[in-house]
Amino acid sequence: MSFRIDNASLTHANGFAALAGISFAAAAGEQVAVIGPSGAGKTTLLRLLGAALRPSAGGVELLGADPWALPAGELRRLRARIGVVHQAPPLPQRQRVVTAVLAGRLGSWPLWKSLASLLYPQDIAGAHEALARLDLGERVFDRCDRISGGQLQRVGLARVLYQRPQLVLADEPVSALDPTLARQTVRALTADAAARGATLVASLHAVDLALAEFPRIVGVRDGRIAFDLPTAAVSEGLLCALYAGECADAAALPTLANEPRFAAHAVEAGVARRGACA
Repeated sequence: MSFRIDNASLTHANGFAALAGISFAAAAGEQVAVIGPSGAGKTTLLRLLGAALRPSAGGVELLGADPWALPAGELRRLRARIGVVHQAPPLPQRQRVVTAVLAGRLGSWPLWKSLASLLYPQDIAGAHEALARLDLGERVFDRCDRISGGQLQRVGLARVLYQRPQLVLADEPVSALDPTLARQTVRALTADAAARGATLVASLHAVDLALAEFPRIVGVRDGRIAFDLPTAAVSEGLLCALYAGECADAAALPTLANEPRFAAHAVEAGVARRGACA
């Protein structure tokens, strides 16, 4: 088992319940897309899986360990086995792309190598290979403030590809990319996870992308899991219920018209580019 969450809840200091009674597990090597409306709790769920947040109630097991029962040093080593792709990667603007990518292994390198890499990149070839898989090989020595937001997202993804973690958590990893590049980038992520037997959990706003590229879909709404199903079992009705309140506004829906099961309905509804919930 890669991870298991048992009846976990998380309530913030202001009293807001971000998650309520979540149970969610995945075996090693599984690939899961998490979908749901804005504010549903998707990012909080990923932060729970990354041992960045401690649940207020319930249990969490990550890579065979209870993270909150570990000493500080062991918790750091556990987190080094988890790769996180952020929607807005926290990359220093003046940092070189190569340094940003190599930071993926700072948690596993000895201290001397980590410090030396800040002065002179210790594995330029490895960083270039990870970037090349995302069509960014030529940007290896650019500064992060000289590339676009979409390129920054891919640099953050290249850092995780270079890290080679056992568990990959991707929070809206392609939100700044056009649909074609988003699909190519997600395929690079899923192919890498499959090749290494790593577990992948990705939060995606583009439902058509989730349905096309992932074998398992978890729908989250109001801090709870609404459904957890194989992709083939996710129906139009389930999606309408998940995005209730957005169905009446086609412009607010995640793109679904590119998904063959829903394309005809979307055209009939006059929303050929968005939604299946007319």
